[in-house]
Amino acid sequence: MNDIEIIRGYIDKLKALKGEISKVIVGNREVIDQVLVSVLAGGHVLLEGVPGIGKTLLVKTIARCLNLKFSRIQFTPDLMPADITGTNLVVDNEKGQKVFQFQKGPIFGNIILADEINRATPKTQSALLEAMQENAVTIAGTRYILEQPFFVLATQNPIEMEGTYPLPEAQLDRFFFKTIVENPRVADLEEIMTRTTGGGDIAVETVFKADEVLALRKLILEVPVASHLKNYIARLIQSTHPGSPDAVESVKKYVRYGSSPRGAQAIVLAGKINALVEGRYNLAMDDIKKVAVPALRHRLILNFEGEAKAVKTDKIVIDLLENTKP
Repeated sequence: MNDIEIIRGYIDKLKALKGEISKVIVGNREVIDQVLVSVLAGGHVLLEGVPGIGKTLLVKTIARCLNLKFSRIQFTPDLMPADITGTNLVVDNEKGQKVFQFQKGPIFGNIILADEINRATPKTQSALLEAMQENAVTIAGTRYILEQPFFVLATQNPIEMEGTYPLPEAQLDRFFFKTIVENPRVADLEEIMTRTTGGGDIAVETVFKADEVLALRKLILEVPVASHLKNYIARLIQSTHPGSPDAVESVKKYVRYGSSPRGAQAIVLAGKINALVEGRYNLAMDDIKKVAVPALRHRLILNFEGEAKAVKTDKIVIDLLENTKP
């Protein structure tokens, strides 16, 4: 079986996976797509939305469909780094001697839900940094490798900001996508009521296995990208910086810092996955435009004027896409 036949098989499984998730999650097709793209790309997602709209349920459902270990961490101001990574405990060995034994924390899972991440202190938030970037944690000088696939989905409430600790730019940049979860429409609300207030539990089937997710990640890297598209993405990222000669007026006026190279990497990888899902084996301009907003919206840091006027970074990214020539 050649690579194209293998990829076609994976595409069919991806469609089946979305179908299984849709048995539980009503609407939010774009959110589901973005989370699945991040899982396949080996990235992490920052999910922003008000409480009660299914963020936790979505992550649990994906874990069930992929047969992966799910861990949930509720971030609070008194949460300590050791509560996430684990700690060394003093125990008695077989000889009755006192020895240190490492007790793993909830970070040792495959899919990690970091619920309301901005409620924990910066010291605790930073405990996720090494795990998200290096796929490992270091405890008392010993480095522990996390089992793959490893995926962090962090949530934050955009309304209630009192007593929270905004994520620093360095940590925001480690999220592959920032996904906005909107309130459900009337028709979706009716369906939610039907599914959740009736009898019976909705069963979902396992579609992907861990080794298949890892194999698909390797195949994604082989999807070709034309040189002119690489140049377009590079110019797009460069134009997010206010000091760039190609920066549009909205960037010069409202942006303090633009995207890092991670923004370009996210666009390329997400665009490749989008191309495969649509049955194409090369990156196209439409793929770039589809993934640019979730890949860049959290990587543009607004200046004082932009914050004061509550400028949406989504609009700035759209402005860049419209004004950056192919």
